Amino acid sequence: MTPHSTGSAGRRSLATLVCGALAAGGLVAAGVATLEPGAASASSHREAPLISGQPQYDNTDVYAFVSPDKPDTTTIIANWIPFEDPAGGPNFFTFADDAQYDIHIDNNGDARSELLLRYTFTTHTKNKDTFLYNTGAVTSLDDPDLNVTQTYDIDLVKSHGGKVRSRTRLADDVPVAPSNVGKASMPDYDTLRKQAVHKLSSGAQTFAGQADDPFFLDLRVFDLLYGGNLSEVGRDTLKGYNVNSIALQLPTDMITESAEQPVVGIWSTTQRRNAQGYYQQVSRLGMPLVNEVVNPLKDKDRFNASSPRDDAQFLKNVTNPELPKLIEQIYKIKAPAEPRDDLVDVFLKGVEGLNQPPHVVPSEQLRLNTSIKPTHSPKRLGVLDGDNAGFPNGRRLTDDVIDAALQVVEGELLGAKNDLGDAVDKNDKKFGSSFPYLANPTAGSRGAVAQGVSGGNDVRNQLGDALRPAGASGTGNMGLITASAGAGAAGIALIGGGLLWWRRIRRGAY
Repeated sequence: MTPHSTGSAGRRSLATLVCGALAAGGLVAAGVATLEPGAASASSHREAPLISGQPQYDNTDVYAFVSPDKPDTTTIIANWIPFEDPAGGPNFFTFADDAQYDIHIDNNGDARSELLLRYTFTTHTKNKDTFLYNTGAVTSLDDPDLNVTQTYDIDLVKSHGGKVRSRTRLADDVPVAPSNVGKASMPDYDTLRKQAVHKLSSGAQTFAGQADDPFFLDLRVFDLLYGGNLSEVGRDTLKGYNVNSIALQLPTDMITESAEQPVVGIWSTTQRRNAQGYYQQVSRLGMPLVNEVVNPLKDKDRFNASSPRDDAQFLKNVTNPELPKLIEQIYKIKAPAEPRDDLVDVFLKGVEGLNQPPHVVPSEQLRLNTSIKPTHSPKRLGVLDGDNAGFPNGRRLTDDVIDAALQVVEGELLGAKNDLGDAVDKNDKKFGSSFPYLANPTAGSRGAVAQGVSGGNDVRNQLGDALRPAGASGTGNMGLITASAGAGAAGIALIGGGLLWWRRIRRGAY
C-alpha cells in the first residue's frame, strides 16, 4: 500500500458535497485521526460462494460513462467470466445459452429499472467431429474455419412502477467476437473486433465478445490485507486475464427521464434457466466492491438473487462496515466512527448535488449524471480529485476505484485525509478512443515461438498435412514432423503420431 497525491482541492470538493448532505439530514460527522497508508479492497470477481462456481453467469464489473468521443451518448459496459486464461482451450470462453444477461437502467431513482436491455446468446458449431475451436486461420467472423461461433439477440423492456409496458426486439443474430486463440489462429484480431461492433437504430451501437479485463488492482489483499505488513502491493494481478464483455452505446436522451432529471442508476444481472424452465437471478452487480468486501458471507448469495428495491436489508453492512475494523486490527489505523452515513450517500443514494436523483430510494446502483460532460484529461481518482466526470459519478475504464473507494471507506469525507492506494494506478493495456473502448484480449499463444522455427507457414495446409494418413507422401510420421515445422511442430507431430499408433493397433501390430 502506498500513498498517492490526490490534490487537496479535489478532496475538498467531494467532502463539501457529502458533508453538506449529511448536515442537511441532521447527521453529525465524527472527527477521525489522520491515517497512515493502509490496505485496499477488491473487485467483484468471484464475490459470492455460489456464483464463484458458475463463471459463465458471474458478473465481474460494470462501467457507465458519457462517451468521450460522442458526448450526446452514454456507454455502458458489463463484464462476465472472471480470470479467463487466454490459453484456456480447447473449450474457449462463451456466453451461456441458458442465461439472460440484463442491463438495468433506473432513470427516476425508485430502485426499479424503467429500461431493461436483455442479451441472449446462441452457440453454433459447424463440425462436431473435431475438438478444434477453429480449424484454420480466422480472418472474419463468418470464416468457415471459425468452428464455434455465437450470436445474440437484444430485447428492450420498458417498465413503470415495476410493471412492464412494452417489449421491443432491437437486434437479431448479431455475431460475437471470438476468444483470441493466438496469432496463428487469428492473425488480425483487431479486424474481428471491429466486425463485432454492430450499429442499431437511433445511433446506438452494441458489442459482445472477449476483451482484456479492464479492472486493475493488486488482488493479494485477501492474504491478510497484503501480507499483514504491506509487503504484497504494486502488482496488477489481473494482468494477462480476459473477460467476456457486453458494451452498449445509447443516445443519452433515450435513457434519461428528462433533460431536467439527467441522473440514471445502472446495474447488471444474470438470470439462469433452472430445471423447470424458469429463469432465476443468480448474479448482480452495480457499484464495485459492495458484494465483494462490504457484504459478509451470510448475505452474498442473497444479494446476488435480490433486487435493488430490497436493499434496505443490507443497510447495516454499509453503515457498519467490516473493512475499516480489519485495517485497524492489522495496521492499528483507527476506524472512522459509526454509523457511516457518508458511505450511504456515496454507495447507495448518490452524492447530493452531483449524482443523486430526487426522491431517491437508497439502493446499490452505479449512478451517473449524464449532464456532466467528459473531460479531455480524466483523473484516475475521479470526483475525489475534482474530476466530476469520474467515479463515483459513474465509472470510466481508467478510474482507479480501489484507491478512491479505499480513501472514502477510511474516512476521507469525514476529515481523515489520506492518500491510500494499492500502487496499481492504471491498466496494463491502453484503452481505445472509440466504442467499445476496451483493450483487445490477450492472445492464447502469447509466448515466443520454438527455437529454430519461423512462423510463416499457412495453418490450413499444416492441419491438412497433419490429418493426412501417414505414408501417403512417402515420408510417414517423419514427413509430418518436417512439414509442420512452421508453427506448432510438437502439436502436429502428436496428431500424426497418434494416427500412426491407431492404425498399428487396428492391424494388430501391438
